[in-house]
Amino acid sequence: MAQKEKLQCLKDFHKDTLKPSPGKSPGTRPEDEAEGKHPQREKWASKLDFVLSVAGGFVGLGNVWRFPYLCYKNGGGAFLIPYFIFLFGGGLPVFFLEVALGQFTSEGGITCWEKLCPIFTGIGYASIVIVSLLNIYYIVILAWGLYYLFQCFQPELPWAKCKQPWNTDRCIEDTYRKNKTLWVAANASNFTSPVTEFWEHNVLGITSGIEDIGPVKWDLALCLLLVWVICFFCIWKGVKSTGKVVYITATFPFVMLIVLLIRGVTLPGASEGIKFYLYPDLARLKDPEVWIDAGTQIFFSYAICLGAMTSLGSYNKYKYNCYRDCLLLGALNSGTSFVSGFAIFSVLGFMAQEQGVDIADVAESGPGLAFIAYPKAVTMMPFPTLWAILFFIMLLLLGLDSQFVEVEGQITSLVDLYPSFLRKGYRREVFIAIICCISYLLGLTMVTKGGMYVFQLFDYYAASGVCLLWVAFFECIAVAWVYGVDNFYDAVEDMIGYRPNPWMKWSWSVITPLLCMGCFIFSLVRYKPLTYNKVYQYPDWAVGIGWTLALASMICIPMVVVIKIIRSDGPLIERIKAVAAPVRGGASSRPADHRGPKDLAYPLDPNGNKGMLMKAPTHTIVETMM
Repeated sequence: MAQKEKLQCLKDFHKDTLKPSPGKSPGTRPEDEAEGKHPQREKWASKLDFVLSVAGGFVGLGNVWRFPYLCYKNGGGAFLIPYFIFLFGGGLPVFFLEVALGQFTSEGGITCWEKLCPIFTGIGYASIVIVSLLNIYYIVILAWGLYYLFQCFQPELPWAKCKQPWNTDRCIEDTYRKNKTLWVAANASNFTSPVTEFWEHNVLGITSGIEDIGPVKWDLALCLLLVWVICFFCIWKGVKSTGKVVYITATFPFVMLIVLLIRGVTLPGASEGIKFYLYPDLARLKDPEVWIDAGTQIFFSYAICLGAMTSLGSYNKYKYNCYRDCLLLGALNSGTSFVSGFAIFSVLGFMAQEQGVDIADVAESGPGLAFIAYPKAVTMMPFPTLWAILFFIMLLLLGLDSQFVEVEGQITSLVDLYPSFLRKGYRREVFIAIICCISYLLGLTMVTKGGMYVFQLFDYYAASGVCLLWVAFFECIAVAWVYGVDNFYDAVEDMIGYRPNPWMKWSWSVITPLLCMGCFIFSLVRYKPLTYNKVYQYPDWAVGIGWTLALASMICIPMVVVIKIIRSDGPLIERIKAVAAPVRGGASSRPADHRGPKDLAYPLDPNGNKGMLMKAPTHTIVETMM
């Protein structure tokens, strides 16, 4: 009895110090508190909720508008070689690591590292900085998409013809371009298309540079506000609301993609576009840029190193087979990217044939594809309004679920830092509203007339491949070499009932760190200052702001390592060992109904014999066995 009381006292004492996520994720209701109910961390209502949430989180705009262009740009089918090397050597292993880590600890993206490997808690803070900056600018794309969708509900698509209020004297309609002689003359005279002028003059109202930021475009500001409101209501009740919304947002885009694919491959000229997309040019593999593009695309498209996958995994039941589903989800993600290329390049092939130009002249990436190339293509199809509406609905849903899943990951990580405060009553909902409002206000800088320059600055630096590769490298070092890769494999086996393929272990230990570091170094060596449309050069002060955004996340990891060591006692080596050791119990969140008498006395606990730096935990922290 005395032992029980002692344990209870220790649990109460360490409740806030350790932050083991004792509360209900979306907030404990006042009536539950009044009844004295013990709050529990919420779990997914079904396995499908988790699968669709992850699918919605990482199958996003990059699959549709970035992968196909990179494939064409970097040697067609030959690009798949470095892509699959980075997929199996980096993307899938890190994706599984993050999901398993969240499931094992039942913690968000910051506190999971505090329990598993305290010296590398900076990984969690770095991820939160990246995802916070990402959430500010990524949603601006959805505001643009929503604006286009509203513009579709007119008798005629406003970007189909010239003579609109925003058009200039240099605007030439696409019917005129079919005459190749006149089209060459128009190009020589620097004429533009109606869709380009709609994008630059109507949607963006773009200024001459970032020095001239201009006023806020209130039509875009209202679209941005509407998207943030939708995002808030998708996540305000935690996994209860997120798990249900994704049934629509994660499935409907696939239906739209299939419809657009069928339409695309039946268009004249589609075969030439697909050939252009996949024709292999093996000579391109000699260029390091191809490998850098493959690596960064993998890390972007799998939404790793953002804390979101860890947060989603933390709502899994302890015995859930996350390994199986991570492999299936990986196949879905990369398969979607590959199929999207057929949908996009079949339409670009049709557009090139209609205009009598080479496909290289119409191939675009990023916003150029979504808001110039594809809208131009639909104006050449029968029933252009229908195809435009379907395309922008698909674009919005692809981006929306990625956005609210990333915000959910951000919120979960921050709430887990202060569970006793943010899980009382409806404080979590209020906290989400505050985060959304702050992000919206910061995002207003990107819906000004010079907002595109700010958007590109964030996109190029804040959530760049360099930042993600840096975080992924330290994630693997922390798990494989400090905590101990065999220890983590023991933890995974305890959860799913068997040991995963040894390939994962070798990837975490050797392959992924080497790939990440190699790609990281080459990215810095091949660094080019940011430009807009390959013409406008950003001033030095803007580039300085960009690097500040990038370093804001990267510096978190070494900074926290130094702080942890300074705050410890003893000789340097002993300090490092002390802050590298996991919490008592090995950070496991294994619930009581999965524990036997021996487990209760000796919970899953790596004693430091397998990790490089670990020793027996010297700082005792008692979990609330949930």
